[in-house]
Amino acid sequence: MLKEFKEFVMRGNVLDLAIAVIIGGAFKAIIGSLVKDILMPLIGLVMGGMDFAGLSFTLGDAVVTYGMFIQAIADFLVIAFVIFLLIKNIEKMKKEEAAPAPEPTTKECGFCFTEISIKATRCPNCTSEL
Repeated sequence: MLKEFKEFVMRGNVLDLAIAVIIGGAFKAIIGSLVKDILMPLIGLVMGGMDFAGLSFTLGDAVVTYGMFIQAIADFLVIAFVIFLLIKNIEKMKKEEAAPAPEPTTKECGFCFTEISIKATRCPNCTSEL
């Protein structure tokens, strides 16, 4: 059973997924900092010095921090937009790589081995019929 587990873990797709989760966590921290430390203060400045993280209201003994929810929405939107741009560029690169080769316009004469037009029925160099 341990051997089967080791084989399962060592398969490429499991390792790729583990690496993606780790990189995704680091990416989330970077985007979170971008939104929290750069974008939200600028948005708050434009809106008259509003601090979104401090927005809350009290309902009985419960404190509802809806500013943190706004912060989480902004994090999500920035992360989703960055991922959208990455995927869009990857798809664009895939399309460029998969572009079909242009149709040939020349061919080689089977007799004198010179390059001639693909539409030629007779070689202009050796006059052989093609």
